[in-house]
Amino acid sequence: MRYVSFIHRTDASYGVSFPDFPGCVSVGDTVDEAVRLGREALAFHVEGLVADGARIPTPRSIDAIKADPELADWRHEADFVLIPLLLDRGSSRRVNISLDRGLLEAIDDEARGRRMTRSAFLASAARHEIERT
Repeated sequence: MRYVSFIHRTDASYGVSFPDFPGCVSVGDTVDEAVRLGREALAFHVEGLVADGARIPTPRSIDAIKADPELADWRHEADFVLIPLLLDRGSSRRVNISLDRGLLEAIDDEARGRRMTRSAFLASAARHEIERT
């Protein structure tokens, strides 16, 4: 899932906020840092909601956010960034996937070169791709 975030520039930094999660904010010196820290803040915020048994809102589209009159002042002069929600559940699950044999060999070679297991390499690569915005 990806949630809409607002990026606001201040004199010295960039602020990130989430219209679907009022109160979930972060700040960074650069846009990239703000987005990275915003991703961490979003996960932390949602983990707290889950621990409290609260409902996690379904992500709204950018169009829905733009159409919400209650957000008009908040989104003024903001850039929109979709930020993925990645929660660490603390446990692994075995899955069965199919890959081209040549790709699997390349994955195994790369994982060995990095002193990683195949699973760790695939999880790291998937996380990297999901986090790219």
